[in-house]
Formats: sequence, C-alpha cells, structure tokens
Amino acid sequence: MTDLSATFSPDWISVPGDTILDLIEEKGWSQAEFARRIAYTTKHVSQLINGKATITEDTALKLEHVLGSTARFWLNREVQYREVLARTTALKRLEKDADWLRELPVSHMVKYNWINKYSSKAQQVSECLSFFGVASVESWRDQYAGPLAAFRASDAFEKKTGAVAAWLRQGERVATKMATAPFNKQLFKATLIELRTLTAETDPQVFVPRLVDLCATAGVAVVLEPAPVGCPASGATRWMAKDKALLMLSLRYKTNDHLWFSLLHEAGHLLLHGKKMLFLEMKGLDSEQENEANKFAGDFLIPPAQLERLPMLGHTTAEITTFAKAIRIASGIVVGRMQNEHILPWATPLNALKVTYAWDKA
Repeated sequence: MTDLSATFSPDWISVPGDTILDLIEEKGWSQAEFARRIAYTTKHVSQLINGKATITEDTALKLEHVLGSTARFWLNREVQYREVLARTTALKRLEKDADWLRELPVSHMVKYNWINKYSSKAQQVSECLSFFGVASVESWRDQYAGPLAAFRASDAFEKKTGAVAAWLRQGERVATKMATAPFNKQLFKATLIELRTLTAETDPQVFVPRLVDLCATAGVAVVLEPAPVGCPASGATRWMAKDKALLMLSLRYKTNDHLWFSLLHEAGHLLLHGKKMLFLEMKGLDSEQENEANKFAGDFLIPPAQLERLPMLGHTTAEITTFAKAIRIASGIVVGRMQNEHILPWATPLNALKVTYAWDKA
C-alpha cells in the first residue's frame, strides 16, 4: 500500500495526481466514484490527476477525509511538484545564458570550492547566479559589471570584469559569515599598532589568525582569497554595513613587504575615506585617495623621522637588520621601502631578507 507518512522529496517531475490515482486504484474505485466521494465533477478530478488543477487548502482537507494522510501532506505534495516544475522551466530558460560562463573564472571558482561543478551548463549558470546572489545575468551586470567598469587595469595586466567580480563576491560571502564587533575607528588604529609587531612573524599560519581576530574586534573583516586570472587586484576595501568593513587581500604578492604594505594601504582607505566607496587596488592606479592610502601605509610602517635615516644605512644585512629591530619591523619591509625610495636597486642580494610566503590557498 502507498506510504503517505514518508516525506515527499522528489528529484523528478511527478504530478500529485499520480499519488491520487494510485490510491484510487488501490481502493478499487473508478474516477467517477472518487468524484462523488470528494464532491467534485469528473472533469475537475481529471484536472487534479493531470496536474492542471492545483491542490488548494480546501482540496487538501477533502483528500485527507477521502484518501487518508493529512492535509499538510497533500499541500506539500503540491508545493514540491510546483517547485520542481518551476526549477525545470527555469533551467530551460538559463540555457540561453550559457555564454555568460565564459566571462567567469569557473575553473578557479570550482578549484577553491567557491561553487560546485555541474556538467549541465544551465545548472552551472544557476550555481553561479546563487554564488553572486542575483536572480539573472542582467541583475549581475547591474550589480557587478557596471560598477566595476570604472576600475581600469594598468597596461601590465588584463582585467576581466567577471574575474574581479567573482573575487570580490567571495570576499563578501566570507565576510558575511564572520562575526565582528561594531566598527570602532580608534580601536582599529590601536589594533594596527599591535599588528605592526606581527610583521616579524614569518609563518602565515601564526600571524593570519591573529590578524583576522584583532581586526574583527575593531569591526573589520579581513579576508585573504587568491585572485583568479584576469583579476589583477592586490587588495580591496568596501563597507558591508555602516559598522562592518571588508578588507580583502588577494595573495598576489608573495613577499612580506608587499603583503604588509597592501594591508596598511587598505586600512588607510577605511580610516581616511568615505564609507560609500569601493576601493580596488590595481597596479598603476593613481589618484588623490590612492596616494593618501600609500602615504598612510608607508608612514605607518616606517615613520617619517626614521625614513630620513634610510639613505645613510649601509647596504649590508647587519645594518638593515639592526635598523629594523630598532623600529620593531621586519627587515624585508625595510628593504622594500629602500627600493621604492630608489636607495636600493630592485635586483639586490638584500632581497634575501624578504620573507616569501607559501599560501595554502594559492
């Protein structure tokens, strides 16, 4: 006998009328007799069985009396059927959007478990829409492609809007799940002072959790995610809400001088600039706000009073290491700053003082 107590969760399209018909046949009734018992015309019964008529609350109660189980079962049966039908119809519509997948770094998104892989292009489109939190490709273009068009990559890098959008969206997804205290500007400044001492730590597995935890207490969600090909960003900042900020790093740069400068650069945007803006860092960008963030990062890592001493330092490991210890910062950061100030050449044996990170995600 048909078990009506089990939860109905189909992965195929089966009209509720199939269950009605099974039970009628089990009871040895004709459709005409069933129509008399449920007080419907034979035409309406035929429409119920064929899925052309919807099981309403009134019909569900009648089915409970005539065929058994509960009205809830029959209503759920109807809802689940309509959902499967709607999904099937929607997937057919999404087939026309399959070309959109070429704009996205799907292989990267699958590799880093941002999305699941599907053999069906329509299902893959559906998965990507869910990832971005939009209902259609048109909505995606309004939400992501349009705003990101303002950011131009330098001649050294090719920027693909889909790749940049996917990276930023992953940051949003991770940050949304992170618990943070309400943003506190003064506390964040104090946190950065404590973070500065972490520059001497060489193991990301040690300093990254500490970095994330400290910033979260000040209302900043720090997210480190590898950037896909076509996303030349080193970092980004945006406000998730008035009291929660996202600070994102791409792991594009592998050495400690680049990482900590990028982190402080993004922190500068949060402290100096408006909450309605998105800052996306790409090599070659030049603006007043970018220059302000650069100055903030540079001055924070090596204060101006100490910066004046750099030209007088001997180009030896011993002198640079001694200077770095005196100002409580990593030696590699000093080397990087001396290169940016054209005190040292980019190709120098002193690059050995820089720490190269091996990121688990990269």
